[in-house]
Amino acid sequence: MDDLDALAEALRRFDRVAAPLEGRRAAGVAIAISDGADSPDGAGGPALLLTRRAPRMRAHASQFALPGGRLDAGEDAVDAALRELGEEVGATADRSGVLGLLDDYPTRSGYVITPVVVRLSAGQRLIPNPAEVADLYRIPLADLGVTPRFVTIPESDRPVIQLPLVGHFVHAPTAAVLYQFSELALHGRVTRVAHLEQPVFAWR
Repeated sequence: MDDLDALAEALRRFDRVAAPLEGRRAAGVAIAISDGADSPDGAGGPALLLTRRAPRMRAHASQFALPGGRLDAGEDAVDAALRELGEEVGATADRSGVLGLLDDYPTRSGYVITPVVVRLSAGQRLIPNPAEVADLYRIPLADLGVTPRFVTIPESDRPVIQLPLVGHFVHAPTAAVLYQFSELALHGRVTRVAHLEQPVFAWR
């Protein structure tokens, strides 16, 4: 059994927590795992895709994000995540590649995000959409085993999570989603993250 087979089995056993919308909009994000063929030398191991949003976007400009967005009419979270994956980074995937879903994460900006873990087929050439993506990062799964930092802010009694990745601190919601994913993928642990706070700049 390889690492991704083990991850798929862990996701099959994962008892995910769904969150009510309560006036928020539903969104799906893709934790898209490549097999390494898209790495610079074509020989990398499994890695996930992380983006930095384009600086001129109307919402959450220049923030780190997973490919994703709100649901269009008739879509579920899987549909939206797979569609946005193609629109943002040029990756193609279908429902047969979906390994599972993680917990919903309600955001301060009015969304309930459902993370969709999907395995990409081999040999894809990723082409970021410059209107939406300033930078595309390939993060080996092993590199997710970083120690998160939890800080306090006067605006909330909830801890703000920060993950040191790609030479920066990645914040929630992306940091919260990736932290839950890393706990499950690397350690087989179920760690709830919906209580983890976003920085104030991400509230809008």
